[in-house]
Amino acid sequence: MTPTDVLPAKSDGARPVRVRFAPSPTGSLHLGGARTAIYNWAFARACSGSFILRIDDTDPERSTPENIAQIISALQWLGIDWDEGPVAGGDYGPYFQTERAATYVQALETLRANGWAYRCFCTPAELALMREAARAKGGSSGYDGSCRALSEEQSQARADAGEPFVWRLKIPADHGPIAFDDAVCGHTEFPEDSVDDFVLVRSDGSPTYNFASIVDDATMAITHVIRGNDHVSNTPKQILVLEGLGAQIPTFAHLSMINGPDGKKLSKRHGSTGVEEYADKGYLPEALMNYLALLGWSLDGETTLIDADTLKTRFSLEHVAKRPANFDFAKLTWMNGEYLRAMETDQFAQLMVERLAREGLCPPDDFARRPDWYQALAPMVSERAKLLTDIAPITRFLFVDVVKPDETARAKVLDKDPELVQRALRATLEALEAVEIWDVAHIEAAMADLPDVVDAKPRLAYQPLRVAIAGSTVSLPLNESMELLGREKTLARIRTLLQTMPEA
Repeated sequence: MTPTDVLPAKSDGARPVRVRFAPSPTGSLHLGGARTAIYNWAFARACSGSFILRIDDTDPERSTPENIAQIISALQWLGIDWDEGPVAGGDYGPYFQTERAATYVQALETLRANGWAYRCFCTPAELALMREAARAKGGSSGYDGSCRALSEEQSQARADAGEPFVWRLKIPADHGPIAFDDAVCGHTEFPEDSVDDFVLVRSDGSPTYNFASIVDDATMAITHVIRGNDHVSNTPKQILVLEGLGAQIPTFAHLSMINGPDGKKLSKRHGSTGVEEYADKGYLPEALMNYLALLGWSLDGETTLIDADTLKTRFSLEHVAKRPANFDFAKLTWMNGEYLRAMETDQFAQLMVERLAREGLCPPDDFARRPDWYQALAPMVSERAKLLTDIAPITRFLFVDVVKPDETARAKVLDKDPELVQRALRATLEALEAVEIWDVAHIEAAMADLPDVVDAKPRLAYQPLRVAIAGSTVSLPLNESMELLGREKTLARIRTLLQTMPEA
């Protein structure tokens, strides 16, 4: 396909919305990129348009198949689907820049034919001298247009002689300011002298970003370019390329940056920045999508929990903020906990088994083997867990054969008053050995008088039992834990702890 074959005709009417997310696979999908993908995806869905995934893999040294696979996996984990792109296919492919070389060749030919491109033979040393001279005069340090005056015959002769050259955009001398109406930032204008005749194609034949990216946008009929505002300075160059091609200019929407809690641009020094790291840390994709969506966009200024279906129907560029948003790790963790608590019991129980099986604490099919047991456990865990990684530590005592008191339990309970501990454990053992129906109601009834029996405040009377059962001073509700653990294991743990206590 050539640009003249596929460039959409200019029209005063509205075109079907087509947006793209075009990551460079030089690393993992970071949070800023994920938010950009979410906004593009949500905008396309809200407008009944198309969302395209394009891989801008023109950096041969850092673009790897592993990074591409990781980006695709991260998007799928978040729940973002695409109408065209890798895996999905589509009518505007290929969707990898490394496979679109013919498109760039044809686009360059169109620019040449329209008088918008020329060869530049200036060497790196000559370009360095130009920059020095320009800086000395206090002017622009860009290209001075030395090769613009070459005739086509002169240019062709030097190329035929084997002289290295690049292709530059020939910006009309009478071109005025370059202006566009940004859907987020409003009217934006660049002076005509702020852009020089920049390089389109390098001497090795590879296209530059500002050429390849906008050619892809044009030939894929992209209507809205929604991206980070670190690309604002690229926009006038890309508009000029589109003018030279005679192509329709899309609506640009530049998103503010995401800052860390300290107000500085989010980076590794603030903590995890890759999407897959948040999956590993136990965050739900729904919670991360929700939180990232709110970093620069608001539904109504009040609603905090917004699911994907709401995003797909209510998202609009009008509500995207211009100011940077600060990433709050605590708020994300809180939000994740809210999503965990909102889950149906069966859904959470199955998710819980997956995490426990990953830790080797139960078989992968354990939920199918004893669903009632897990359905009883699930509400207690979801109420306390903020992350999926919290599940195993909270419930481990129910799955292991032996528990050992942790340092806090030993210091604050066992070593503090050994005589009280022994009295409490003996009284507990005696009361529980008499329980015939092992459920919460009968366990609670048997334990009701324990503080009076051992002559201690309830907290001091029950803490030794909690340590015996869970190995900690903090655990799931005690009576419910004993029911889940079972009669024999409960009694065995009390006896074991008693045996380890020194003689009074």
